[in-house]
Amino acid sequence: CPVVLAPGNSSVAMPPPADIVKVAIEWPGAFPKLMEIDQKKPLSLIIKEVCDGWSLANHDQFALQHADSSNFYITEKNRNEIKNGAILRLTTSPAQNAQQLHERIQSSSMDAKLEALKDLANYSRDVTFAQEFINLDGISLLTQMVESGTERYQKLQKIMKPCFGDMLSFTLTAFVELMDHGIVSWDTFSVAFIKKIASYVNKFASDISILQRSLAILESMVLNSHDLYQKVAQEITIGQLIPHLQGTDQEIQTYTIAVINALFLKAPDDKRQEMANILAQKQLRSIILTHVIRAQRAINNEMAHQLYVLQVLTFNLLEDRMMTKMDPQDQAQRDIIFELRRIAFDAESEPNNSSGSMEKRKSMYTRDYKKLGFINHVNPAMDFTQTPPGMLALDNMLYFAKHHQDAYIRIVLENSSREDKHECPFGRSSIELTKMLCEILKVGELPSETCNDFHPMFFTHDRSFEEFFCICIQLLNKTWKEMRATSEDFNKARKRVMQVVKEQIMRALTTKPSSLDQFKSKLQNLSYTEILKIRQSERMNQEDFQSRPILELKEKIQPEILELIKQQRLNRLVEGTCFRKLNSRRRQDKFWYCRLSPNHKVLHYGDLEESPQGEVPHDSLQDKLPVADIKAVVTGKDCPHMKEKGALKQNKEVLELAFSILYDSSGQLNFIAPDKHEYCVWTDGLNALLGKDMLSDLTRNDLDTLLSMEIKLRLLDLENIQIPDAPPPIPKEPSNYNFVYDCN
Repeated sequence: CPVVLAPGNSSVAMPPPADIVKVAIEWPGAFPKLMEIDQKKPLSLIIKEVCDGWSLANHDQFALQHADSSNFYITEKNRNEIKNGAILRLTTSPAQNAQQLHERIQSSSMDAKLEALKDLANYSRDVTFAQEFINLDGISLLTQMVESGTERYQKLQKIMKPCFGDMLSFTLTAFVELMDHGIVSWDTFSVAFIKKIASYVNKFASDISILQRSLAILESMVLNSHDLYQKVAQEITIGQLIPHLQGTDQEIQTYTIAVINALFLKAPDDKRQEMANILAQKQLRSIILTHVIRAQRAINNEMAHQLYVLQVLTFNLLEDRMMTKMDPQDQAQRDIIFELRRIAFDAESEPNNSSGSMEKRKSMYTRDYKKLGFINHVNPAMDFTQTPPGMLALDNMLYFAKHHQDAYIRIVLENSSREDKHECPFGRSSIELTKMLCEILKVGELPSETCNDFHPMFFTHDRSFEEFFCICIQLLNKTWKEMRATSEDFNKARKRVMQVVKEQIMRALTTKPSSLDQFKSKLQNLSYTEILKIRQSERMNQEDFQSRPILELKEKIQPEILELIKQQRLNRLVEGTCFRKLNSRRRQDKFWYCRLSPNHKVLHYGDLEESPQGEVPHDSLQDKLPVADIKAVVTGKDCPHMKEKGALKQNKEVLELAFSILYDSSGQLNFIAPDKHEYCVWTDGLNALLGKDMLSDLTRNDLDTLLSMEIKLRLLDLENIQIPDAPPPIPKEPSNYNFVYDCN
């Protein structure tokens, strides 16, 4: 019902005290009450006043909750989130509600049970209710229902299959929501429960809701408990998961890859390679490439994240070889070096039975190892004792020699026959390149919680890292020749060439080539000459405008450029951004949106059911925060939500995207930006609102770019004219003024 305020006197009203919040409170069947809540007063007294106003007894059995779609209870801990103009609802207390639902979900009536489970799934999102329900041993009740549910309703399932499916779906949803709060340990669940959840992955493949929640539960079990990992690994096989990737529902595909990633991540070191072999046998890479990456639909952020995690975990299998030193006494390892020599110089080999063959062979091997570009010509095994890259470099060299034999022989012979000291030593270059590729792909590092940076081309080949190396070693050889580097001072030449090669690779990777052939094509367009042109263009800002007059001009126009950047940041805040609420599982997408009002005085924010596709309506953002109430903006480890126990594992990437708004005495609004760009935009914009400097990397880059463009525009008329560092001297006075003409 609409609430009508009686007009007051015409005098100007004084602003309410900071601790007073004006709200409307609803009660079913009654007109809403307008009320001023004193935030210093205990919440129990406020609830008593509300109950007395409607003549309701037993006020301790009532509570207040938000009347929006969240229905979250108001507690002493979160009461500071109540804003002026908020609509609240008087309802039964969390303890009372939990008790009622605990009884209702055990009803013998199917309809009543279904309705109760639906309500439980909704209320379980609220941590206050969840705590009360868990205190009643509610988790155990739900697990018992899951364990016995299929048998109990086996007969009913045939005649009431949709109803049974809905009941199971709501039961699993409530379970997932309750466990998300981190109140109950995952280690408490029985093998029977795990078996039942694992069976749903096969039985209910057509029921998206049940399948989705079953996969989410399995993922959480694996990630949160070592014991449960072992039990889940026994119950679920890769073969059971693969069919879900061949469907068309991207959300199910995402959950499926998430389970595979979790099993991969938690597998013991000795089992991880074994699991990778099974994935290869089941053609996981090919299935993902066909049904996910090359499917006729866009890949959403969550799927991109899971593909990135799978990519990282796959490359991390190389860590063991990367950190393994070569044993110079190991004949099997030495045979690999012999094979490299044999492939390159087989035609030049001398018969073993010739006279003096042993001495000749030693001499010939030493000569050939020098041609192969090793540092130690007598015992090249010593070249592979540094980690990283360890034995991984030798693995790459052998793969290149066997699978790209013509290119390998051409590179080795081409460089071994040069006499101008510009040869590129294959052995040393391969070792350095392998080390650099491991750094680029961050081999050995755990995947980030927020990164979505997967490369489609790595899903196009079973030996993608080795193929990546083969392309890049040919690039290195080509760039070495273009730079006319010499092997005399290899360390100095290596540093220069490797810098260019790394830049070529990184620039090609940023274009996200869809295949290794496309990556190779991108590199062909990034020759050393092209890199020099790009560098020269990028250096224009730093080198070409350092004269004193230009610096003075920069100083003069910088304030207006900064004002332009400030306005752009504030305009972006007015447009708003969708932020994801990350939890311990990261699997369940929960979104909230925040935007700045057009007059730059209020931040509007609120929860969303899903990621918005277009503009978010103003009326959907119910919560408000006046800019005047903001006390500070903090980032990284200083954020309250980064100090909480186990907050997102607090890895480096999450810390770099976290920021918080502090207001009032203890109020806070916590953010995790979707990416670094949005982080810079929001921290800059909020600092600008508070009258502080914008200090982000994005602001520095924008300032440099805009200053450079503005100066170039102003100097167009002076093109090709040398600008002096100092103003020209004033000439001496002439000896006479006879040249002056008097017009009069």
